[in-house]
Amino acid sequence: MLKIIVSGGGTGGHIYPALTLIRAIQAKVEDVEFLYVGTKAGLEADIIPKEHLSFATVDIRGFERRLTAVNIVRAGKALCGVVKAAHIVKSFCPDVVIGTGGYVCGPILLAASLLHVPTLIQEQNVIPGITNKILSRFVTRIAVGAKGAAKHFPTDKVFFTGNPIRAEVLSAKREDGYAVFGLDPGKMTVLVSGGSRGARTINRAMVEVLRHYAGHADMQILHVTGKSEYEDVLQRIKKAGIDITQSKNLVVRPYLYNMPQAMAIADFAVFRAGAVGIAELTAKGIPSLLVPYPYAAENHQEFNAKELENAGAACMILNRELTPDKIIAVLDGILSSDEKLARMSMASKLLGMPKAADTIADIVLQLAGKKGC
Repeated sequence: MLKIIVSGGGTGGHIYPALTLIRAIQAKVEDVEFLYVGTKAGLEADIIPKEHLSFATVDIRGFERRLTAVNIVRAGKALCGVVKAAHIVKSFCPDVVIGTGGYVCGPILLAASLLHVPTLIQEQNVIPGITNKILSRFVTRIAVGAKGAAKHFPTDKVFFTGNPIRAEVLSAKREDGYAVFGLDPGKMTVLVSGGSRGARTINRAMVEVLRHYAGHADMQILHVTGKSEYEDVLQRIKKAGIDITQSKNLVVRPYLYNMPQAMAIADFAVFRAGAVGIAELTAKGIPSLLVPYPYAAENHQEFNAKELENAGAACMILNRELTPDKIIAVLDGILSSDEKLARMSMASKLLGMPKAADTIADIVLQLAGKKGC
């Protein structure tokens, strides 16, 4: 039996690519056992057990960027985390260990490397996080989601694979999406989302944008606010004099469990610049306006967005510069020109790597024959 440890934690951007990889490997190998390693406090502690996967935890948190008492405590926990991680690796005796990001990957991949177990990290962003930069010295292979990331790692270990995306994103049908959201197949559809938690800057700027396009003959907007932002956005919409129950071209939702169907009908998107969201947009060939989250580690979202902007697949507006007028100017400028929209769509499609999960799965299976535990 093939045995694989997968580690990735903290956010959905680390967890969902890991799950996509697991499904890709399961599709290629019948007899395989997985152990997922995360933290008790991370989102993975809720998600992974529901996926019917074995789950183990290591107690570790990120360090503050200065010498503090908190950092001393966390350093102690990190050392304990490496010891526990080594115990997990020895007990499970995997053929290969995969890390998709988050602090928890550090101890588990380091322990596996020291025990001569083949290891792979999957770096999603153009600018790698500190954990993956350190791990790159020890791991066997590095799969990067963006070409620009390769220069930050040892060249003999790097493979440009793209980022894993959910199979449902590729299989979702356009006609089903229109039916689900009650939207018009004859109109251009703009999908707006700041991620699962929402993005306050985008949400507040969008209120005036919604007012501007209410009742528009050729455009419709599906705006996903995030659960915590939803009520505030509804109040602001009401205060702006917008009746979304009467404006049939405006749909505002707190959260979408069926985001793949929303992406199936999107002609244009207004998004943050997270790596997973970008991977899904480009796999579908959706052009976009990207508003990078300004507090992302190493400012990696801005670099993610610049890569798409330079390729002609997206426009970028920095968070601090975002205004309703700027969003309207971008939408009017692009959606009023079939030629410009088609050019951006093609550029987005050319960046897409829909087979990324299969490519990485093949690398993992190649490594699996080099077991050292």
